[in-house]
Amino acid sequence: MLKKKSVFLFALLALVMLVLAACSGDEGGDGDSSDEAEGAEKTIEFMHLWPEGSSKDHYEIVNKIVSQYEEDNPGVKVELEILGNEQYKEKLKVLSASGELPDVGMTWAAGFLKPYVEGEMFAPLNDVLDSGLQENFVPGTTEAYAIEGNTYGLPLELNIAPIFYNKAIFEENGLEVPKTYEEFKNVVDTLRKNDVAPIALGNKDRWTGSLWYMYLADRIGGAETLTNAINRSGSFEDPALVKAAKEIQNLTDMNAFNEGYNALADQEAKSLFMNGQAAMYLIGSWDLPNYTTNEDVPQEFRDSVGFFNFPTVNGQGSLNSWVGGPGVGLFVAENSEVKTESKEFASYFVEQWGQQAVTKAGVIPATKVDTSSVDLPEMYINVLDELSAAENITLFADVQMDPDVAQVHLDAIQSLFGGEITPEKFTELQEEALAEGE
Repeated sequence: MLKKKSVFLFALLALVMLVLAACSGDEGGDGDSSDEAEGAEKTIEFMHLWPEGSSKDHYEIVNKIVSQYEEDNPGVKVELEILGNEQYKEKLKVLSASGELPDVGMTWAAGFLKPYVEGEMFAPLNDVLDSGLQENFVPGTTEAYAIEGNTYGLPLELNIAPIFYNKAIFEENGLEVPKTYEEFKNVVDTLRKNDVAPIALGNKDRWTGSLWYMYLADRIGGAETLTNAINRSGSFEDPALVKAAKEIQNLTDMNAFNEGYNALADQEAKSLFMNGQAAMYLIGSWDLPNYTTNEDVPQEFRDSVGFFNFPTVNGQGSLNSWVGGPGVGLFVAENSEVKTESKEFASYFVEQWGQQAVTKAGVIPATKVDTSSVDLPEMYINVLDELSAAENITLFADVQMDPDVAQVHLDAIQSLFGGEITPEKFTELQEEALAEGE
């Protein structure tokens, strides 16, 4: 009996040891699984704002850079989400509210990125710049993305906003490029009398109308007046800023813009210009590809496009003072689970973008360009020359402002163009919003 009990206990002990061994094996299996996970493919979520339909060259360059990166970095995949400009901004707000920003995305400078930085949603990128990338940038570009000593964006573009015009339409109507605002209004008046829409404007997006206001503020009040109002060393109720708003309504009274401009998106206005249905179009130099390298745009149209500087007003202002500044830049999400890889990808993207965007998209990158080593379209060279000669570049107003104030500015711009508020009310609304934000 004792022998049988011993055999039973031995068998039981063996069974326990077998179970323990199996458990130990499972733990070892989990460890192996973890090791496999570490070696498994990592995914970087990258959200950008260059859809194929409206930004074909940009879209294709992004795809090429992503493919190159994945080829150079086995085990890392870049997953793309692509939205148009306004949809992108709205999606970014929604994602930030839920703490689910993409690993890498696009941001604007100054006031736009401030709430994301204050909410600790964007990662500082000083380490990326200090690794040698800083030397590649045009001086002054990365500073627009810096807050309290930390840089939160890697700029991709450097832009100014010319008035593009259709040379064929000007010639047909006996017109010359205006240098003064009086000459400009004569151009508008002649085109309207000849049943040609003078200016293509899609002010549903509102920042497009802000460009016109900014130039008038610059020419009437000087290069610093608007910036001073925004940074609070001045006031939005400055007489020059009120006068600029009045001039906007003078233009609308002249029917200077296409019909329905307040209900049209910028892309729709762009189509009017590119289809020869409007003679002029004020937009950033990011649009240069459509007038230089984009093979989908008829060569005849590209050959007919020129540009000119916003004219002086009553002898005031400088033709070499521009609205513009750094365009979009890349951010890395602070809570990214692949932050190291995301920073490496962002750095890689910036360098490749600078090399490829020049010749393949006619884009002026924020990184330095050796114009002697690349074959560039004439208009591209002319814009680069204007940048070199610029006496001032005023950063886009809505980008300078905190988002809440920018919303007031943009809404007021649309109301001003629509004749729904007076110039005095226009400036008062913004002064109140800026004062509240102090």
